[in-house]
Amino acid sequence: MKRDFARLAAVAAAVFALDRWTKLWASTALPFDRPVPILGEFLRLTYTRNSGVAFGLGQGTGFPYYVFSLAAAAVIVWLFATRRVAPGPRQLALALILGGALGNLVDRIATGEVVDFIEIGVARWHWPVFNVADSAVSVGVVLFALARAPRAADRDGRDGGALHEGEAGSAGPGAEGRGAPGPLPGGGAGGPVA
Repeated sequence: MKRDFARLAAVAAAVFALDRWTKLWASTALPFDRPVPILGEFLRLTYTRNSGVAFGLGQGTGFPYYVFSLAAAAVIVWLFATRRVAPGPRQLALALILGGALGNLVDRIATGEVVDFIEIGVARWHWPVFNVADSAVSVGVVLFALARAPRAADRDGRDGGALHEGEAGSAGPGAEGRGAPGPLPGGGAGGPVA
């Protein structure tokens, strides 16, 4: 369990640090609300501030969106503490979500707005401006949804009743040591019916 928490902390901390650093850079190096082309119209850096949730949704409502970040962080820590998520892609997904949630939480608590600066699109169709934290949360959600949840037998170290070499296929669990099946009571199919 300590290893699971260490991985969670390492990935979440890396996402958080990258998010904080890029937001600080965007705030000091980019002009406000004026796109700077990187790959033409497809990728531009457009520094803006967002009082809504990810991708600018819900701006101007005054809703305390930091509650979502706090709730997400609490649920993820609880899932790890209670070992409800097996090691693998789903743990990585939750660590990405945690790092992104904490990155945006710091902005929301400090200023009530989140720094956004990444803009992608073609011609007049552009995705709303976002940041590294939004990206980490989005990738984490998709990864969590696509990752296969292990079966209960996989998590418990059992094989779910799979037969192994040398086991009889007709015997049920616990049948070992009872010997080979014998004739049916009453002499089998041709015997008298009691």
